[in-house]
Amino acid sequence: MFASTPDLVRLVAIPFFGYVAYRDVKTRRVSNRTWYPIAALAVLLLVVDAYTVFEAGNSFSAQFERRRFLVGVGISLLFVVPLVYGFWLIGGFGGADTKAFWVVALLFPVFPTYDLRTFGVDYLLPVIEPNIPAFSLTILSNTVLVGIAYPFVLAVRNAASGYLSPGMFVAKPVAVAEITDDYGTILSFPDRSLTDDISLGGLRSYFSWRGLDIDALRMYLQYRGLELAELRANPDQYRDPDSLPAEPNDPGDGSISEAAVTDGGEPVERETAAFDDPWGAEAFLDDIEGSAYGTTPEALREGLEMLVTEDRVWISPGIPFLVPLFFGLLVSLTAGDLLFVVLQAVGLA
Repeated sequence: MFASTPDLVRLVAIPFFGYVAYRDVKTRRVSNRTWYPIAALAVLLLVVDAYTVFEAGNSFSAQFERRRFLVGVGISLLFVVPLVYGFWLIGGFGGADTKAFWVVALLFPVFPTYDLRTFGVDYLLPVIEPNIPAFSLTILSNTVLVGIAYPFVLAVRNAASGYLSPGMFVAKPVAVAEITDDYGTILSFPDRSLTDDISLGGLRSYFSWRGLDIDALRMYLQYRGLELAELRANPDQYRDPDSLPAEPNDPGDGSISEAAVTDGGEPVERETAAFDDPWGAEAFLDDIEGSAYGTTPEALREGLEMLVTEDRVWISPGIPFLVPLFFGLLVSLTAGDLLFVVLQAVGLA
């Protein structure tokens, strides 16, 4: 038998997480309702597994499987779920990343087994199973290992294009004219330069950046009814907070599909004193409902000043974490726990 029925059904996670990884790359957004069917399936399979192990009798093997199941479920629900939530609280994970790992914790609490001997291949998958039977923990650690490679891939890409700088590991250069067609954070390096000496002092200074989320920039432009080119062509006019439209647009959520629908360019009389609030940044953030991805008036002003004075800036694309999660899942289902191998190699496991 290749696998139990629940473990066979769990393979639906491969196309599902492939889809959400694609959505993460294209839009950096995954709707909440996307998670409902897979979460419901995960709960159902967990109930089926629980019924199976607790109705299996009291033989030694049945008791072993019961303990293995309880330990795996306990670690998944009482450690992995709170851990991921903690990362979300400190900004380490986005909302979609957090929901994805919650689903993983429910869907893969213990190691599945896929017997390739059914097809004449002398292997059981996953190949490497650690002493801790929580498969969700293996998927999490493999995802982190896959994600660690991302900065080095980014650095190689930048180096191949001739951009050598400590920032090459965290950001990529983008023409300002194309900035609203991308996702990420505009980084404000100390010298706002695309090149710098690779020294300890230079490296240290590069970790003091502040940035403007490009989604927040799109929300600001949508609110004003402006294209970025208009803002760059008339920066003196739009620095004046009196230039904010009397009837601003709905800023939307900052997705690329959002587009400005009015010109929003004519100054109007407002009570705000001129340049007490450059660019109307504070007024904009006070007026919209919710938060523009945690953007402060200072970060918005600094980002706008950069965009009207520079032709090319660094943006940090961030890690669309559902992509390494997808590959981490594939590695986990086949090779197994890579971190366990590393720890064994250094004598820690």
